[in-house]
Amino acid sequence: MKHFINIKDISTKDLKKIVLDAKKRKNKRKKLNTLDVDKDLPLKGKMLIQMFEKSSLRTRLSFYIAIKQLSGGSLTLRTDELHLNEGGESLQDTAKIISTFGNAFMLRTDSENKLEILKKYMTIPVINGLSPKSHPTQVLSDVFTIEEIKKKSISKLQICWIGDSNNVLNSLIEASVKFSFKLNIACPKNYEPEKKLINWASKNKGKIKIYNECKKAAIGSDVIFTDKVISMNDNVNKNKKIKEFKKFKVTSSIMKCAKKDAIFLHCLPRGSEVSNDVFLGKSSKVFQQALNRIYVQKSILLYCFGKLR
Repeated sequence: MKHFINIKDISTKDLKKIVLDAKKRKNKRKKLNTLDVDKDLPLKGKMLIQMFEKSSLRTRLSFYIAIKQLSGGSLTLRTDELHLNEGGESLQDTAKIISTFGNAFMLRTDSENKLEILKKYMTIPVINGLSPKSHPTQVLSDVFTIEEIKKKSISKLQICWIGDSNNVLNSLIEASVKFSFKLNIACPKNYEPEKKLINWASKNKGKIKIYNECKKAAIGSDVIFTDKVISMNDNVNKNKKIKEFKKFKVTSSIMKCAKKDAIFLHCLPRGSEVSNDVFLGKSSKVFQQALNRIYVQKSILLYCFGKLR
């Protein structure tokens, strides 16, 4: 049994095995329908329990389909339907109950502490479907998408992130160390990534550069990433933040600074941080990116169950 909480806590060997397994499984499904199960039935009879404290579309859909294709089943819980911290039921007791009924647990949460408590008391794998500081399932899927489109190892590419230093960027920084790729970050002053994370990356031979201007960061990049300026439950002065990020919008002029065959990625949903012509243009691979969540999350589930080949 293995948890999947943060990319930095998983070995490079295991992360690469997950990506490779996802590639193989996607290739084998070319003639199958969405709910047709994989022929090897790797998780037959297994139950994935999901809980969402934040709204979700892609994570909810992709985990539901992932466990179905692996021949297992899923049950989705909503916190407003539970006694969680309201009727006196502790997180510890909740963890034990879920462990009794299910075989794996995926949580999309507003609290890092909840993840740690659940990981401590659960006797089944815990998967981080998104937390305030991390979005590991998204970013590992993005690594898969980039290698699928570019047809080469991500270690040979330069990735550029333009926008806020949020949970997706945190996981991307961790991935840049684990997969050894160059990462340029463009963000306004006072919105840089946490020093603790950058120091960790530096100590582990990370190839990261931080800019306060978009075009310099984009020069020579193979991939341009961005995300919403205002994240879910972002407790900030929204008008002020949007104003401060006005110059950090991905436009066609930014894309022209990257390589001619550069692609655009966005984990969605989108806001004003990208122009329509880029988002809907030929370089945009956001819908392929979203679909690939299914395949990588299948392999993450297999990793957690100790069934990766």
